[in-house]
Amino acid sequence: MAEAEIETSSERQKKGQSGAAEKHLKCLGMRFPWAPDTVPPRVRKMLRAGTYEAKEAQAAQQLIKPGDVVMELGGGIGFMSTLVATKTEAASVHSYEANPHLIPYIRRVHAANGVTNAYLTHAVLAPKAGKQTFYVRENFLASSLSAMEDEPHQEEVEVPALDMNAVIADLKPSVLICDIEGAEADLLPQMDLSGLRAVLIETHPQWIGKEGIRRLFACLDAAGLVFYPRWSHGKVAVFRSDW
Repeated sequence: MAEAEIETSSERQKKGQSGAAEKHLKCLGMRFPWAPDTVPPRVRKMLRAGTYEAKEAQAAQQLIKPGDVVMELGGGIGFMSTLVATKTEAASVHSYEANPHLIPYIRRVHAANGVTNAYLTHAVLAPKAGKQTFYVRENFLASSLSAMEDEPHQEEVEVPALDMNAVIADLKPSVLICDIEGAEADLLPQMDLSGLRAVLIETHPQWIGKEGIRRLFACLDAAGLVFYPRWSHGKVAVFRSDW
């Protein structure tokens, strides 16, 4: 992939665009506001190189069909929700992110890219509604719902938990995108996956182990979602009911 650019608002205005004076990283045609306090150096480097979430991005663009309703668990920096909203013909994308420090940044990313069909909720999905403890780490990529000895956390926060199957019944998603740092092994087996056409998931075998991977594949297979190796890459796995 070509190296990404850094584009300022003055450069955008020369192209006939408007906006507040703000520097952006540009990756795959998408803009990401310059925010060193939120986006760590490693992520900035990958955005510049066009390699950030590259496997997921490629799979999503192959997988998502016109009119799909996409549910995303783990919004990150807003990369995937922006890509789905701007690079596919999905009807909408509904993103759920637990880390409160990322919510304002995701909204900035959506605004910078003129996204109108992405909907962000600060919450986790869980078997029942309530609150859950979320462990915020210096490396936001490692923040999760679990305390881990090898990834010490900086902060514990209580975040809203929504009844996952009530959310699914309301949204009626056709595609699920999931990157929730190891929580997938416990969460997905409790979800009603029967209405999904496809799932794109980043697995975390380093945390969930062989048994966690087995549970994931078993619950997806039970829902009629079969592993699709052609669009899968390493830990990024695609499951489809329509092949």
